[in-house]
Amino acid sequence: MTSDRTPPDSAAWLLDPRVIDPSQELVKRSAMDDDEVDSIVGVLAALRTWREAEQAMSEASQKHMKLNATDMKALRFLMASRNVGAVVTPGLLAETLRISTASTTKLLDRLERAGHVLRSPHPTDRRALMITVTDATRTDARESVGRIHARRFEAAARLSPEERDIVIRFLSDLSAFDEGAGADQ
Repeated sequence: MTSDRTPPDSAAWLLDPRVIDPSQELVKRSAMDDDEVDSIVGVLAALRTWREAEQAMSEASQKHMKLNATDMKALRFLMASRNVGAVVTPGLLAETLRISTASTTKLLDRLERAGHVLRSPHPTDRRALMITVTDATRTDARESVGRIHARRFEAAARLSPEERDIVIRFLSDLSAFDEGAGADQ
């Protein structure tokens, strides 16, 4: 049987258990009315919209700075370390990024060639190097990614402490479910 019904928001239909699981094999919703299911689908749609915006922002930042995701993560760590006065060595960076020392060397070579980082003698251990982000990269990142993060912080600050606790619990639950998904398959 076919239907001429066209979904008003086909992307939301992909999140709606009434559409993707009509026989309730996975999502038991018989105790819920349509308004409640609509509300839950609304949460999931908002989460999807945020994830898509986050991915677009991340891709735009990487393209603007001509960097990959690991490079960006390294720069964020270097900037945060600088803000608290911590010294970053190649070994610490490798550990933080969970990459090999060989990959860290390649990453630092690439970032140094692009003018994003500096290698200099460690202030207390003459056998080690200290890695710092350049002022130009720090300024560029603060004006782009930093401003977006500031707006996110402001959005979270507008929530009451109780609302923040609910959001934290919800996102933590989603993360735990997603981490466990690979074990179920």
